[in-house]
Amino acid sequence: MNYDKSVVNRLKRIDGQIKGVLNMIEQNKECRDVITQLSASRNAIDRTIGLIVSMNLEQCVRENVEKGESTEELVKEAVNLLVKSR
Repeated sequence: MNYDKSVVNRLKRIDGQIKGVLNMIEQNKECRDVITQLSASRNAIDRTIGLIVSMNLEQCVRENVEKGESTEELVKEAVNLLVKSR
């Protein structure tokens, strides 16, 4: 699968968030602030997972439709990937 540049940019932002959390910990910042930033990072990761799964699903469904094949298993697999990621 070819990943869109937006996915790479999202992951770079998440990387920056995690580095920021590490800096906060090294500076002994308040627990509440660290947890807030970790939660934001986790939410960004969850949204990125959803984006990647949806992009892949769209591509696979299109290919299967062109071949005249069923898409049922693809949808089930995509849902399972999302469930596993939680």
